[in-house]
Amino acid sequence: MILLEDTRQQAKKHEAKHQWFAKNGVEVVRSKLVVGDYTLPTDQSVCIDTKSGLLEVCGNVTQQHRRFVEELELAKQLGIRLIILVEENGIRTLEDVNRWSNPRLRFSPKATTGETLYKILSAMEQRHGCQFLFCRKEEAGAKIVKILGGGDFDI
Repeated sequence: MILLEDTRQQAKKHEAKHQWFAKNGVEVVRSKLVVGDYTLPTDQSVCIDTKSGLLEVCGNVTQQHRRFVEELELAKQLGIRLIILVEENGIRTLEDVNRWSNPRLRFSPKATTGETLYKILSAMEQRHGCQFLFCRKEEAGAKIVKILGGGDFDI
């Protein structure tokens, strides 16, 4: 299997995924993608945007809201199904985000709560046609391949 990885994806921050890809015979070709971080060269109708955790997602949907929504809308206009794969241990479903405890709440009572983040993400799925999926960090490589139709890998 061959995957395209966006050239804006920071190479050194994704070693676990790259090791999993190499171990399982998945070739990764770096290329500029219109949206997301990973897709197939033969069918770019599904793209995966990876996030290193809910703190990154929080920043995307609050401080970088406009840019993030523009990417979601671009995907929608182009007929691309954009899946945001969040690598967050302990969170398996969107509903689990409700019980997430933002570590920044210790320093700032105005930080986004899990309940608020859940509402924002749910609204984004409905309005913009994206989908938020979750996995443990060590599962990300297998999950990307499985989402893109690359066979049955244990996740």
